[in-house]
Amino acid sequence: MTIRVVVADDQELVRSGFSMILDAQPDIEVIAEAGDGAEAVEAVRRHAPDVALLDIRMPGMDGIEACREIGADGACRTVMLTTFDSDEYVYEALHAGASGFLLKDVRRDDLVHAVRVVARGDSLLAPSVARRLVEQYTRATTRPRRPDPRLDMLTARERETLLLLARGLSNAEIAAELVVSDHTVKTHVGNVLAKLGLRDRIQAVICAYETGLITAGDPPPGGASRPGSSPASARD
Repeated sequence: MTIRVVVADDQELVRSGFSMILDAQPDIEVIAEAGDGAEAVEAVRRHAPDVALLDIRMPGMDGIEACREIGADGACRTVMLTTFDSDEYVYEALHAGASGFLLKDVRRDDLVHAVRVVARGDSLLAPSVARRLVEQYTRATTRPRRPDPRLDMLTARERETLLLLARGLSNAEIAAELVVSDHTVKTHVGNVLAKLGLRDRIQAVICAYETGLITAGDPPPGGASRPGSSPASARD
C-alpha cells in the first residue's frame, strides 16, 4: 500500500528536497506540494493524503493553524517541521493535533521512517522525548486533587499500561515489565486509546499527566533514569 503525502514549506528548495527523498521510496508518493498553510489545507482536502508534512512557520496561515484545520477535516495525520529547536513550538504542535515533530535537519532515513510510523497510526516522538516535553507542557496544568473519573473506564492492567506509556516505555519494555506478550501489550494500548478517546500514544502520555496518574518528576520503573533519543525516532 502506497503512503500518500503532502509536503508544505514556504522554501521551495526545502520542500523539493523532502519531496525527492520521500518520492524515492517504493512505498511513498508525494502527491502535492504547498507553499503555505492555506495551500496545504486545500491540497489535503483535494487529494486526501495519509500524511501531511507541515512547516510551522509559513506566511499567511502557519503550520499550526493548518494542522488544526486538517485534523478537524479528516483522517490525514500531520508531522510538523521546523528549524527551531524550541519546546514552545512542540507544545503548540501537539496541542493542535500533530502526530509528531521534526527538525528540518532530520536525517534522510529518520524522515522516511517518521512518515511510515505516522501513516500506520503511531506517533513519531521517541518516548523519552515525549516524556520530557509533556512534563514541561503539563507542569502549568492544574492537577486533579481526586482521581479523574476517566480512569475508572480502564481495567487495572490498562491503567498500568497507561502509566508505563507515560513513563516512556516502548511496547517491548512494557511487555517485559508486566511479564506479558507484545501482542497483549498492543491490545492493552489499543483499549486505552479507544476507551479514553485518544488518537495516539502522545495523547495517551498527555492524558496520563492531565488525569494525575503520573506527575512531572515521577521516576521511571525501577527508579533508573532513561536515556534520551532522537525526536525523529519512534518506538512501538
